[in-house]
Amino acid sequence: MIGLVAALAIAIGAPQAPGGSAAGEELTVYLLTFDPGGLVWERFGHNALWIRDKTTGSDWAYDYGRFSFGTTIGDVLRFAGRFAAADMRYSMGDGDARGYLAGYQRAGRSIWSQELDLPPLARAALRDFLVWNAKEENKYYQYHYYLDNCSTRIRDALDRVVGGQLKTWAQSVPTGSTYRDHTRRTTENSPTTYTLLMLGLGQPVDRPISAWEEMFLPISLRPYLNQLTVMDPDGRRHPLVKDERHLVESQLFSVRDQPSRWTFRYLVVGVLVGSLLLGLGRLGRRSLRGRWGFGVVSVGWTVVSGLGGVVLAALWALSAHRFSYWNENVLQLNLGALALAFVLPRAIWRGQSRYRQGVKLAAVVAAISALGLMFKIFPQMGQANLDMIGLILPVHLGVWLGLSALGAGPTTS
Repeated sequence: MIGLVAALAIAIGAPQAPGGSAAGEELTVYLLTFDPGGLVWERFGHNALWIRDKTTGSDWAYDYGRFSFGTTIGDVLRFAGRFAAADMRYSMGDGDARGYLAGYQRAGRSIWSQELDLPPLARAALRDFLVWNAKEENKYYQYHYYLDNCSTRIRDALDRVVGGQLKTWAQSVPTGSTYRDHTRRTTENSPTTYTLLMLGLGQPVDRPISAWEEMFLPISLRPYLNQLTVMDPDGRRHPLVKDERHLVESQLFSVRDQPSRWTFRYLVVGVLVGSLLLGLGRLGRRSLRGRWGFGVVSVGWTVVSGLGGVVLAALWALSAHRFSYWNENVLQLNLGALALAFVLPRAIWRGQSRYRQGVKLAAVVAAISALGLMFKIFPQMGQANLDMIGLILPVHLGVWLGLSALGAGPTTS
């Protein structure tokens, strides 16, 4: 495997012998882009800067976004706690470039290489910055999945050595996309992850972003660099990318260019579950088994949706995850469902007065969810969450209508 990767590296072409003694003449800089993998933290892809030094013969790569869950359950729980508090201390790292290539090739990842046409002094400055940044005392930073990640750190480093030309150009380029669009298309391989993210992300991810912001994705940084023309200090204007190679081709973990539309799928699931609850409620009027079935499904749903409401409210009110603020899904997974979870067992089994209380509260929970749909007429309620409404509202309606059809329990309160 290493031999194959080394051959690929040689195919890129070694830098020419330096024509003078200027610092950086001996260096060649490549951007490596690793297309997405199968795990959730691999779905944005990854990238690294490869510095080849003709004088020393070294091929060294630098990347960002490194983290560790730890080795024990306690480590994992502490990591989860820090993540919930938006305290994500990640780091950069470095290593032999051929080792990077071999590892990602073994993982079935598609790999791209771009040779960057930088002046010698810029190459030296970039190399010196990366060496400094990789030191133990400098390598840690507060990671953010959209604003400060493996790709934005490399984007910023490249922007510095081209005198801000990348940012100046990219900030003026509209994309027609949002952070939510990219999150959707990269996580479609896992319906569970996709659903949790769509529930947890609020309005801030739904505004259109520029090309500069879209470069948070390694798979977006690469094509944008191909479009950039820069001017060197000596006045030479030229494309930033001198040469691009697709070193390893793989379709194992491909990502669509545009997100799929899942609203209808979620609506079908929501209607099926809501219809099940209504059917169990009707069956439960004359069957003890149906009453038990309705109780298990409805109480389970209200516990899950109520606890989900607690999580969404905490993310908005208590955490530093600002992309979870102004989340309209608090109307779908609303806190009333948690109260209903405590009321439902008595409403199902404890007679007329408890039953009426349960029906009223179930109607309130469903009405709050319906408000989330009706509020869509207001421009301020612009969150792209119709898919989540389609999933959740029919189930809340199913609890209310099923309980209404069930009738009071056999005992008195």
